[in-house]
Amino acid sequence: MSEFWLISAPGDKTNLQAWERMNTVTSKSNLSSNSKFHIPDLKVGTLDALVGLSDELGKLDSFAESVIKKIAQYIGEVMEDSKDKVQENLLANGVDLISYLTRFEWDMAKYPIKQPLKNISEALAKQVTQIEADLKTRSAAYNNIKGNLQSLEKKTMGNLLTRTLADIVHKEDFVLNSEYLITLLVVVPKSSYLQWQKTYESLSDMVVPRSTKMIAEDAEGGLFTVTLFRKVMDDFKAKARENRFMVREFYYDEKELKCEKEELMKLASDKKQQYGPLLRWLKVNFSEAFVAWIHVKALRVFVESVLRYGLPVNFQAMLLQPNRKSVKRLRDVLNVVFKHLDEVAAASIMDPGMDIPGLQLSNQEYYPYVYFKIDLSLLDCS
Repeated sequence: MSEFWLISAPGDKTNLQAWERMNTVTSKSNLSSNSKFHIPDLKVGTLDALVGLSDELGKLDSFAESVIKKIAQYIGEVMEDSKDKVQENLLANGVDLISYLTRFEWDMAKYPIKQPLKNISEALAKQVTQIEADLKTRSAAYNNIKGNLQSLEKKTMGNLLTRTLADIVHKEDFVLNSEYLITLLVVVPKSSYLQWQKTYESLSDMVVPRSTKMIAEDAEGGLFTVTLFRKVMDDFKAKARENRFMVREFYYDEKELKCEKEELMKLASDKKQQYGPLLRWLKVNFSEAFVAWIHVKALRVFVESVLRYGLPVNFQAMLLQPNRKSVKRLRDVLNVVFKHLDEVAAASIMDPGMDIPGLQLSNQEYYPYVYFKIDLSLLDCS
């Protein structure tokens, strides 16, 4: 299961015994895999500042989560035909995400702990905001090339009535630079080949005899040339249409065809050149954003633990990976083990129908212990 619970409870002797009880029960019943989550001694500041920071960190948590989700989804888009390999590219500091979480260490170099908590929060917010801005710029540039290439490639698909003819026709198929004559391209259904050969010369006056030739064929029909005098062109088109022979509006222009081919080759080359550097940037910045997000989670645990359990700072944080089939049972065990931390909240959780005056629960899930969820399933791009 790719859901983790980051929880904390006071670190005094009574609660350390509660931790041991929890570990014993969850281990015996295979309810979850547990590991200590190490948060360093951060600067507390004032309680007023902590209350304000708590709200800001909640917003930053959601924002950072949305950015890593965008990067993961975009890696899936960029990798196109290799989507099954997306997950192996989602790493944090060079290791898989679960290993990074279960062995979390605060990055002292990036986020020095001697500075105020607000400064650390602002540094994290600035970093994630910059990553999101760069993602927008880089993805827009790549998507523009990819979109233009796809629209040109689409022209080479479809049947002979709709597709581009740039890669089919050749100069020698046409009578060019003639004041009187013009070569038309006609799409003829397969079932009508014989009819075309018998009738094309008589569809109008002034059709050059034996001037037809099939130059391309698909599953539905063939593309034939026919040469005639310019002045009967409209009459020929009308008669051809009556016989289910469709004249393509196409006039041979060597420069235009060359430009179309070159544009296709250039876009394909540009996309190929950008692919490698873009994927490298996405992988590096996914890691940066994910690491920042987990530091935000650690900050939230620290701030909420101080606000909940008071000073001096003394709490133990733990990372739990619930067994998918035992989520409710695990929650019940935690509520029993830690109900002494908040008897009122614990009572309301054990009996949801209880109406307890003065208990205001916000949208954030509330339990007797500090709790935050880390959901890695949001990064599943398959």
